Amino acid sequence: MADTVEKAADPRNGFLRCFGRQVKLLREAAGLSQVQLGEEVGYGEAHIASVEQGRRIPKPEMVDAMDLAVDGRGVLVAMKAEVQRARYPSFFRQYAQLEAEATQLHAYSSHVIKGLLQTEEYARAVFDMWHPRLDAETVEQHLSARMERQKLFTRRPTPLLSFVVDEAVLRRPLGGRAVQRGQLEQLLRHSHERNVETQVMPLSREEHAGLGGSFTLLHIGEHRRMAYVEVQSESVLHSNPQKVGALESTYGVLRAQALSPEESLVFIEKLLGEV
Repeated sequence: MADTVEKAADPRNGFLRCFGRQVKLLREAAGLSQVQLGEEVGYGEAHIASVEQGRRIPKPEMVDAMDLAVDGRGVLVAMKAEVQRARYPSFFRQYAQLEAEATQLHAYSSHVIKGLLQTEEYARAVFDMWHPRLDAETVEQHLSARMERQKLFTRRPTPLLSFVVDEAVLRRPLGGRAVQRGQLEQLLRHSHERNVETQVMPLSREEHAGLGGSFTLLHIGEHRRMAYVEVQSESVLHSNPQKVGALESTYGVLRAQALSPEESLVFIEKLLGEV
């Protein structure tokens, strides 16, 4: 048997190439060069070329602008949702879609701040530290996708969100002290929202129910409950009631062991003053 197994092709790459070919066909039918289309939508020729080659994922507003510029009559806009899903790595795509639909989300973080809570600077630092190293274009795509997910905070109807974060995560200065400070300030802002609760698991606790690592609980609609676990770019989305129930029980214990939401706000404010 071979020592290595070639990974299956990521289907999003084929879709992006298909989308790019559609952009090119519509652009040429409209009698526009890549330079001219770029001028119409506010991007450079190289950016347009990358989209047409399926190497760059356009932002939603760029898709709208291109459709208008080439008189696409909604053809490109109709593909926009799938284009945006292609921003995510294949292992994360299904979770991202469910997250956007969640009526409740509860997450425990043991290593880094949950992506939904990250500032752009903190998220960039996280992506810059990935190994093997990500190229600059991939970092930008991941960063854009992560920031897009944060629309969950302003979605209507408003979802119920709660987070338990290890104290060690808050004290880890990823990206430097300025980035850490900005991240703590963002945590405080979110924690003051009526639908968000943040709790800190202090290092001083002698008992800790979350030693198995980070996880996220999702409520989809009124009756569907799921759990998501990810480590080293490997992910599992659980729908089995026993597995989901076990993680829900763990999360309940974590919330009981952690500082209360009010105590946690005081803790984060104090830590912010030390940074």
